[in-house]
Amino acid sequence: MGQLSGKIACITGAASGIGRASALLFAAEGAKVVLFDRSDAVAEVAEAVKDTGGQAIAVTGDAADEADIAALVKQAQEAFGGLHVFFANAGITGTARGGFFDSDAANWAEVLRVNVVGPFCAVKHAAPVIRDSGGGAIVCTASVAGLRSGAGPAPYSASKAGVINLVQTAAQQLAGTGVRINGICPGLIETGMTAPLYENARAKGLEDKIGLLNPLGRGGEPEEIAKVALFLASDAASYVHGQITVVDGGLSTSHPVSRPPGLKHA
Repeated sequence: MGQLSGKIACITGAASGIGRASALLFAAEGAKVVLFDRSDAVAEVAEAVKDTGGQAIAVTGDAADEADIAALVKQAQEAFGGLHVFFANAGITGTARGGFFDSDAANWAEVLRVNVVGPFCAVKHAAPVIRDSGGGAIVCTASVAGLRSGAGPAPYSASKAGVINLVQTAAQQLAGTGVRINGICPGLIETGMTAPLYENARAKGLEDKIGLLNPLGRGGEPEEIAKVALFLASDAASYVHGQITVVDGGLSTSHPVSRPPGLKHA
């Protein structure tokens, strides 16, 4: 029996990276998975699940559009008869790669919309169905960048701090429902989001320098985050609620940073 045997799970941001790894792992552990992404490539992940004997459907849409998320939850019910797990994993970094003053309000608004409003929509629409399906879990992807500054662009960091607080706030709102909610704070993980960093390092022959700020001395793999998501989604975490699990190779124990350009002195 797998850890999610008989369970039905939705995963957003499932076309690549942590979402894809989680889709394959959840399915391998017995879950019927409903995979959601803005990219049509999510269909390929669903096919990969089916190729290994699992059950999956693929849905495209906007993870921060309330109507799309409500429809996603409804599709899970119609396809498989209920919902037990929702992994709100979709997120973006936005366009700003420099300092605080290189960003703009439009970029902030879009990052906050996807990264914070998205998980809100997931909780709002998934929780009642999970409750009515006998209980289960919601997992949200935050980031080590949400713990303190220095691990990502300012809008991204602020949005992930919002996810952390959303998890804590929602835990109180879900009291007595049989629905648990927890968050994950990944560190440096090789995904589509971090691909430019990895590609640049490899082009310069510096791949062995990636992740040296971590006490473990390396970057992480999507599968390492998926395993934590699996634990939080499973009954093994039945007494874990409203918590944030950091999976960053020890980076946040110190968080050394180089200061980005700021506002120049007058």
